[in-house]
Amino acid sequence: MRSSRRVAVLNLLASAALLAQTQDPQENNPHTLPIPRDPTEDSKLPNGKSQKNAMAKQDHEQALKDANDLIAVAEELRDDLKKSGDYVVSVSSVKKTEEIERLAKRIRGRLKD
Repeated sequence: MRSSRRVAVLNLLASAALLAQTQDPQENNPHTLPIPRDPTEDSKLPNGKSQKNAMAKQDHEQALKDANDLIAVAEELRDDLKKSGDYVVSVSSVKKTEEIERLAKRIRGRLKD
């Protein structure tokens, strides 16, 4: 009789432990925070495309646009320097060099990310 009680209690404890392992702990406690998603996992946009790919494509397009702007400003600077005298540099030429630096930094920042 005593051994059958032990077996019954052990079976009861084993089944309770097994049941506890199979249940999701968040289902039992509504106050727990949800488990965060894996940061390496790529999320999808509503159209089904990868969010990382969409952001990379947008960054690439913006870098191309900035590179075209950089070329245009550099050509304008070259033309201004050809027109100016030997010892005279216009204020607009200095501003164009600042614009070139700003565009170059923006492009470099996108390429590093």
